[in-house]
Amino acid sequence: MAFKRILIPIILFVATFSLALGLTMPLMNVSKLYFFDANPSLVGLIAALWSGGDRLLAVIVTLFSVILPIGKLAVAQLAAAHEPIAAHVLHRWIGILSKWSMLDVLLVALVIFAAKTSGLATAIAQPGLWFFAASAILSAVATHFIVQQEKADARP
Repeated sequence: MAFKRILIPIILFVATFSLALGLTMPLMNVSKLYFFDANPSLVGLIAALWSGGDRLLAVIVTLFSVILPIGKLAVAQLAAAHEPIAAHVLHRWIGILSKWSMLDVLLVALVIFAAKTSGLATAIAQPGLWFFAASAILSAVATHFIVQQEKADARP
């Protein structure tokens, strides 16, 4: 158990760093008919949706791609620091939040698959996608360890 106490802050730091990189680095490279290239980041996609008039979609993507992952990491960090209210929130909402943590990675994978199978464009995963996926996985692992630690601490 002492090993997990040391490991949790490291995992949370790497997850937070990976989330920052995943939000700002290119998610994929899309080449349309081999003449036009685009390397959108998640933040860039949200800005393009907003400026293009798709504000509701921009808000939804921001909620699920930026706010929820940041919120989950913040609650996990507070729970790891043994803040009682954060531990309660983490236990209560972890099941709901975890179900949505890989949604963006799945959507980008579907876009890459669609571009490759259409023949009109090619799409290749870029580092931003891998960092975003790593952040989701690492935050899930850290949360699991925190919940286990809280249960172990509660035992007499």
